[in-house]
Formats: sequence, structure tokens, C-alpha cells
Amino acid sequence: MALRNPDVEVLAITTVAGNVSVRQATRNALYTAQLCGSTVPVFTGAAAPLRRAHYSAAWFHGADGLGDHGYPPPTRGAEAKHAAEAIIETVESHPGLVMVTLGPLTNIALALEERPSIAAKVSRFVLMGGNPCCEGNVTPAAEYNIWCDPEAAQVVARSGLPIELVGWHLCRAEAVLSLADIQQVLGFNNAIANFAIECNSSAQEAFFVQTGEHGISLPDPVAMAVALYPSIVVEQSEHFMDIETQSELTRGMTVVDRLNVALDERNRERWSTAIAGRGAKIIWTINNMAWKQALFAALK
Repeated sequence: MALRNPDVEVLAITTVAGNVSVRQATRNALYTAQLCGSTVPVFTGAAAPLRRAHYSAAWFHGADGLGDHGYPPPTRGAEAKHAAEAIIETVESHPGLVMVTLGPLTNIALALEERPSIAAKVSRFVLMGGNPCCEGNVTPAAEYNIWCDPEAAQVVARSGLPIELVGWHLCRAEAVLSLADIQQVLGFNNAIANFAIECNSSAQEAFFVQTGEHGISLPDPVAMAVALYPSIVVEQSEHFMDIETQSELTRGMTVVDRLNVALDERNRERWSTAIAGRGAKIIWTINNMAWKQALFAALK
């Protein structure tokens, strides 16, 4: 969506161990950029979370993360520089840029630990992750991107970055690409539109098993739509947010102070680290018709 928007310059893509291994993620990013006719630099990042073993989401997205359709290898390789270093250099050379994250936050945390000052140089930080109002998609308590590396997510939550949280709830119900929507996309009859549907074949099946909902749930494109077209946001509010890292039962839970009680005396000590930063914008609802139109425009 970003690569096909003529008004947007994509400066870099970084990859991380998430749905698939970081090596496979890099291959997928390069292949997708190539499909879009882009030579944007791709930087390989962390091969594992900060302090935990990596558990992929192959059960949902397929072993290759793209539905296991045997896509050919990309014709170019990734850059030599590590993703965290590339993030630091890109932010510092382009102050005011918009950063969009679609996976675990390991690379961002590594960059922040090396250079905390970059947080103040990002104008918007659109974060696909979390479940601020509902059940999770990997455990009852947590959404996958945050659960995968909760320590990294906590670093980001406390960093002072201007977070706009696009939770898993925003790609469900009326936001799901229905069977009619899928046929509409396939009707565009081009390689990119076909790829967008085909690469989500495994995810479509897994989503039905998980939720009983028919169609394709697309959290990452929803987040990109929010980044590209902020006007699709219908309801949002700003709150302190923190991430659970100690409990295995609620590992990765996105804890949002929706009633704004963090500053109360009884809570101040527990939330002292979180409130030292800044609040996050939590997006509660979007215009689902507008989000789909943004997607369709990118795929036509």
C-alpha cells in the first residue's frame, strides 16, 4: 500500500523474527517490493526476541508466511547493515518521518536502547499490535506481535515515541474482507491483487478456525491505511499504556489506562515508569468502508 502510493516515499523496510524466521521475512519483503516494482532497501534485523525464544505463527500464515505457494526467490538481496542501525540512521537523517511497525518490536527496542533520542524525531509511530479492548489472537490475553517479544514492546511503550496503537480488534467484524470483497479484488485481474489474496489463503482458513468468521482479516494493511489516511480513524483517545512481561498467563497483555487513573496516588508507584514517557493514542474504531477503499485503490 505504501509502495504504490505516489505521494509516499518509503525510505526503508526492516525485517524481524515474527510470523516467520527473520531470514524468511527478509525474502518475503524483497519479493513483495519486487512485485511492486520498488528497489527500496531492505535491512535484516533480529533473529529472536530480546530475552525469549522465538515462536513463529506458521500455524496461521503457513511455513513461508505467504500461504506456502512456492513463490520464487527475489532477484536481489538485503543490505549488509543491521536493521537497528538502519533505523537509527534513517530517523536521524529524516527527522519527522512516519514509522509503521507490522511485527514484533525487537528492532525498534534495540535502536532505542542504542540511541534513545530518536524517539523525539519520529512524527508518528503507527504500531500494529495489542488488544486494548478485547481477547488476544495468540492467547486469551495477548495479540501475537506484542506477545512474541513483550520486553521489546515494553521498551517501546515507555520510550516516548508518539504511538498510535492499531490493535487486532480493528481488523475484525466489518473490517474483514468478505467473500464478495475477495471477488472484487480478484476482479482487478493483476499480479499484485492476485498475490494479496493468494498469499493469505492459509490465514483465511486459520482465521475461520480461530473465530468462525468468513473472509480475510488484514491487521497489517489496516495499520498501513491508518498511517496513510489518518482520516479513516473514527474514535481514538490518549492513555498511558504498559506491557505485561512477568506473568506467563498474561504475557504480552496490552494494559491501557482507559479510565486515566495512572496518576492517582494509589497507582503512581506501579505506573511510574510508564507515565515518565507519554501517552499513546489508542484507536478504537475506524471507517471500515474507507479502509477497504484504500486497500482496493492500492491493488487496482
